[in-house]
Amino acid sequence: MRLRNAALVAIVAVAVGWPFVVENRYITHIGVLMAISISTSVSLNMMLRIGQLSIAQAAFMGLGAYTSTLLVMRLGLPFLLAFPASGLLVAAFAAVIGPIFLRVKGVYFVLLTFALGEGIVLVFQEWVSLFGGNNGIHSIPKASLFGMTLVSPRSYYFLALALAAVTFLAAVGIFRSAVGAVLDSLNENEPLSQSLGVNPLSYRVAVFAVAGFFTGLAGSVYAHYTGFLSPDAFTFWSLVDMLVINVIGGIGSPLGPVLGAILLVPLPELLRDVRQYQMLSYGLLLLTAVLFLPSGIVGLLRKLQRRWLP
Repeated sequence: MRLRNAALVAIVAVAVGWPFVVENRYITHIGVLMAISISTSVSLNMMLRIGQLSIAQAAFMGLGAYTSTLLVMRLGLPFLLAFPASGLLVAAFAAVIGPIFLRVKGVYFVLLTFALGEGIVLVFQEWVSLFGGNNGIHSIPKASLFGMTLVSPRSYYFLALALAAVTFLAAVGIFRSAVGAVLDSLNENEPLSQSLGVNPLSYRVAVFAVAGFFTGLAGSVYAHYTGFLSPDAFTFWSLVDMLVINVIGGIGSPLGPVLGAILLVPLPELLRDVRQYQMLSYGLLLLTAVLFLPSGIVGLLRKLQRRWLP
């Protein structure tokens, strides 16, 4: 326990301190994308923990991004209001469709959310007057907090890092609580849980809404950081990135997508000189994880801990 706490303190210290040591805007930019990816991937992990793969999570990020952008640009709301509103709108949307979609499981849920995600992206593409179509929305205002406008990558890094930390702690809190125990029991023996008076649908809808909330917030940060939105950023392939991050990091713990994002998000930069092998590298990493690390990096670390630190 002491070692775990020390490791956690070290991780937090590095995460907070390195931007002050590394004076490189591009590396800090990678850090921003990494923190945003942690939020979205941990949100997807919540769904995977209840046995449901939501293909619509990337589109939910787009909903949050466009909502925040339109609230600021069309209605003139400050970012401080648009930011939570983006998460709440996605959460509300998930709560409305959840009772319908979550009545089915497995491949049927995957297909439903795939169709939903593609439909949302199609709306972004075709409703040109509102969403800008394939040309997207340009010149999105920078975020402003308490009278301070965030301009530098470092300032957005700390905003994205704070969101990633809250998302991670929320996931840990949910699955370590009594609610998490119920969710685990539903995965292990749903009929028994139902016989004890548990309503599986209500619990799963709640997780769907929470995952949507944090995904929407991540979309808001992404929009105001990049200053540009395009439907291409929220397609099925963005979801694949989140899924690969979870598989390589480890699906069984919120720590998995954190480690997966730290490993995978910088990968394009490391392979900058051999971009043609980028997808091949992703495939090899995924194949290695599936064959040799079925529990991901987290599973490997747990095995090493049991072996060397009994």
